[in-house]
Amino acid sequence: MATVKTTRPFAKFEWIIAWRYIRAKRAEGGVSVMTWISLVGVTLAVFALIATLAVRSGFRAEFIDTIVGANAHVSVVRPREVIEDFEGMAERILTVEGVESVSPLVRGQSMAEGSGRIALADIYGIRLDDLKASDAIVQSERTIGDINDLPNGIALGSALAANLGLGIGDQLIISTRAGAASPMGRSVRRNAYEVVFIFSTGRYQIDEVRAYLPFETAQLIFNRDGVADELEVRLEDINRSEELKQDIANAAGPGLWAYSWQDRVGRYLRALTVEDNVMFIILSILVLVASMNIISGLIMLVKNKGRDVGILRTMGLTEGSILRVFFICGAGIGTIGTFFGVVLGCLFAIYIDQIFSLVNYVAGGGVWDPSIRGIYNVPAQLHLSDVIKAMSLSLGLSWIITIFPARRAARMNPVEALRYE
Repeated sequence: MATVKTTRPFAKFEWIIAWRYIRAKRAEGGVSVMTWISLVGVTLAVFALIATLAVRSGFRAEFIDTIVGANAHVSVVRPREVIEDFEGMAERILTVEGVESVSPLVRGQSMAEGSGRIALADIYGIRLDDLKASDAIVQSERTIGDINDLPNGIALGSALAANLGLGIGDQLIISTRAGAASPMGRSVRRNAYEVVFIFSTGRYQIDEVRAYLPFETAQLIFNRDGVADELEVRLEDINRSEELKQDIANAAGPGLWAYSWQDRVGRYLRALTVEDNVMFIILSILVLVASMNIISGLIMLVKNKGRDVGILRTMGLTEGSILRVFFICGAGIGTIGTFFGVVLGCLFAIYIDQIFSLVNYVAGGGVWDPSIRGIYNVPAQLHLSDVIKAMSLSLGLSWIITIFPARRAARMNPVEALRYE
């Protein structure tokens, strides 16, 4: 009795046949044009997905870094009142585990004048050592001047300085309604300060209004003699702000409120999360549409290769072998397209600054307006989890949908396939 030998799945001859079908020209009954269309479609879809995920992650990180870097992790205030014993409160707050530093602040708004221009300024009175502890202010690449000269002048945000046409050494006039009281209200107090430091937090909305004065100077011009408006608390881990804010409020004393940076921008972050999820779904559909091109090409390939399938079946190939041959054809296109899409997406995320510089140069400048976008460049952060997510989605879709036309080819009756040959 003759023994029937079976071959192992995905044997070498199955790969050879699949490769022959993929590279076949249309004159030979192949679908090379559809193959290229499917390959390019998957590549572009995966590229778009990875690029979007990278920019999304970068934008979120940039937003948090700029907002938190230039502001308190937790702010302690007394509603509608000033804080008198701010030194004692700061000492008590420092005893809370996880608190890194506590800085008293005096805050107020004023009109800023310089070079014949006027702008609204948000004045922060702060001690020099506390300001130097703010990485977003001191370690920015766009700083001009010397932060150590703050006791002799004022520090301005880069956008505010540009709007007023001021540079280091120029005079800035601050006008506040904190002068002597009169029947007509408080008189306007005008003070001139030398610009000694220009900083950039990385967020335009902050840089266009923020200015820093020495703590004692701000106390004087805003009539806050011996008191502070709030305490700025910085934590060792900003992600613990919600967890620690109540402990900080309890340590500060009765009548004091504490709110975290998440309380200020929490709604915006939640909106970003919703937008992120929607964008991922939309781009996933794009990957699905690109993968559907593989089905179209594979169905055409099965139809054109019906005679070959019949011959292979009569030669002894099993349904499983036929299925694997056409599966390799479809899955191979999806895998190669995914690989090139991942490479392009990663390169885009890594060299995004150079790419946008080139685009800006070709377009003649003005492609990215920070006054509208809020940030100075397009951020991107490439995370392995995002790359794996995009790869898994693309490979999963392209492999799964390939099974259906491959299964149809495997079930083709060899007699019917060769009836009219």
